[in-house]
Amino acid sequence: MFEVFMVVYLLIALSLIGLILIQHGKGADMGAAFGAGASSTVFGSAGQGNFLTKATTILAILFFVLSIVLGNYSSSQTKQVDEWQDLSVPMSDSVPTIPTDEIPVGN
Repeated sequence: MFEVFMVVYLLIALSLIGLILIQHGKGADMGAAFGAGASSTVFGSAGQGNFLTKATTILAILFFVLSIVLGNYSSSQTKQVDEWQDLSVPMSDSVPTIPTDEIPVGN
């Protein structure tokens, strides 16, 4: 189930990026302000801004909701025990000691 959520999450994120990139800013063209070429658009003269804005809003809400769901889902999963988690073995048992009487002492 987690993998399905991650795939949907990735698709929503990529769609959201695409929708944001294809939108025009408020001052995109002077011709666009006066309706130049609006009749040849796919969404009509005023439909593009409304459609893209609504689609972006819906995808953003889905993105945030799915982020919260994935965060809660991943925090409740049990993780495998790591060998570094168990540090109860003393360090002196795992490292061989060098006898001090064999170390040469300098003058």
